[in-house]
Amino acid sequence: MADLQYPIGKFVEDPDVTPDKRQRWIGEIAAAPGALRAAVAGLAPEQIDTPYRPGGWTVRQVVHHMPDSHIHVYVRFRLALTESEPTIKGYDAAAWGELSDARTAPVEPSLALLDALHQRWVLLLTSLAPGDFARTFRRPDSQVVTLDRALQTYAFHGRHHVAHITSLRERMGWK
Repeated sequence: MADLQYPIGKFVEDPDVTPDKRQRWIGEIAAAPGALRAAVAGLAPEQIDTPYRPGGWTVRQVVHHMPDSHIHVYVRFRLALTESEPTIKGYDAAAWGELSDARTAPVEPSLALLDALHQRWVLLLTSLAPGDFARTFRRPDSQVVTLDRALQTYAFHGRHHVAHITSLRERMGWK
């Protein structure tokens, strides 16, 4: 049986970063909004309110989580590019996922927000010099994160959550 929580496996950092790999990760970030939109296309309201796994978020909550999370990392990129190792503010993604809007709001505003956010983020990413990806931010737990690692993490993050929805569709036989 597939791992419903990690349908594409857990994130593993690639320590051997190359310009070609960076371009691939930027491409994955550029493609994430369209992939998410395609993953939810044609779903009925009761399907959108189905958890992707027992005890997991509903499809609706996953869709709303994506721009919530990606807005945070976009700001982290901008902070790391303009400050010296800024300490970023964390957030409780699970608590955000339980807020009323995440549980009940239509998905279209979050799909549109993710579209616009990723357009802007990709413009930023493609403007960076290779050395910019070595810039860092500090998490509240004191872990220092390079922009190379954040880029990889969020390329994975998009694919990870899209796979939650597409694997649910497949398991349920939803066309």
